[in-house]
Amino acid sequence: MDRLWNRNYIKVMTANFALFFAFYLLTPLLPLYLYETFGATKDVIGLVLSGYTILALLFRPFSGFIVDSFPRKTVLLISFSAFAIFFAGYLAASSLLLFTIVRTLHGGPFGAVTVANSTVAIDVLPSSRRNEGIGYYGLSNNLAMAISPTFAIFVYSETHNFQLLFWLAFAIATFGLLVDSTVTLHKPHPSSFIPHFSLFRSTFGRFVPWSKTFHFSLSKLSLDRFFLKSGWLIGVNMVFFGFCFGVLSNYLAIYGKQVLHMTGGTGAWFMLCSIGLILSRLQGGKALREGKLTQNAAEGMVISLIGYTLFILMPTIGGSKFFTFHFSLFTSIGYYGSALLIGLGNGHLWPAFQNMMISVARHNERGTANSTILVSWDLGMGLGILVGGVLAELIRYSFAFWTVAIINLAGVTLYFVRTRQFYFTHLLSE
Repeated sequence: MDRLWNRNYIKVMTANFALFFAFYLLTPLLPLYLYETFGATKDVIGLVLSGYTILALLFRPFSGFIVDSFPRKTVLLISFSAFAIFFAGYLAASSLLLFTIVRTLHGGPFGAVTVANSTVAIDVLPSSRRNEGIGYYGLSNNLAMAISPTFAIFVYSETHNFQLLFWLAFAIATFGLLVDSTVTLHKPHPSSFIPHFSLFRSTFGRFVPWSKTFHFSLSKLSLDRFFLKSGWLIGVNMVFFGFCFGVLSNYLAIYGKQVLHMTGGTGAWFMLCSIGLILSRLQGGKALREGKLTQNAAEGMVISLIGYTLFILMPTIGGSKFFTFHFSLFTSIGYYGSALLIGLGNGHLWPAFQNMMISVARHNERGTANSTILVSWDLGMGLGILVGGVLAELIRYSFAFWTVAIINLAGVTLYFVRTRQFYFTHLLSE
């Protein structure tokens, strides 16, 4: 059997861990930062934070095209460098407007680097271990999610210094960039999607030798170079699940503090969620290796639905007359139990959907397939952050989280009614 854990695969996973560690270092605390530093209201917090995801969403399709067209390592290092540098921009953002601009622009390189890094991970995997390898690749995200929020909340509780967190995020992202710079890729196959103009080649060919290898016709530059049309319904289905996690992950800390009156529980929630993610990746590795993608996806989304519902119901049950004396107990069960279930569910769901998307794409569309599934997740996350903030401001947080349960149920229904059969219809052989 081909070797899964090769040196380059381990390096790419390490860099991905650093990337998401830097990302999650700030994610759970930014609503508090905006509220405490700038006095932002709930709806303004939603608008500010959604800008990051929206710009990442806009960059993803172009990132997939560029990754499939230019040398992938070059694209990776450029986008990773920009991602790291933007963390320093938070230090200079002295007003809410400046912070909003920096935070929004930061979404661009994040969208690009996540596409580039995951595509490079696929390239360094043997084809016989790809489904399994993509599943394990997500462990680096999960480990970062397990450790980073807890670490960030500990640092903040000890120092109350957001500037220190910004510096730490910058340093960790820079470490990831350095690791990725040591990855060795085989010479990429010349792409058929890079512009070729005879005048350009005749004038600059002797100065830019690689330009002679590219051939292009403008008629080939179509929508499917930016969005994988053969996987559109898989992407639409992923939007529903991104919405749910967008609301929960971004408003968890402030919801726990203001509504559930739980201080210090956010880090433990993310830790338990990540434990669930890790356990599901380890348990689901065999199923992915055997190609049981639709089974993994189905199990994951049902478990997640139970987790989201538990999160919403338990505070309500705990506050009823029958359970009045056990309010804190039932709130804790719903709060922490939901974390484990949502982690288990997403850990099955994510690699299954990503592999399904890659399985309906041709070899030279891997970057586009990766960007499409990430675009779908980002679109859902962005909508979740924006809508969640507006609903919390206009009505209350509990209503925003009830919306999460409804949207998640709609996503599960769509999968069983349409998406599963759509995947089998468009599946390509290796």
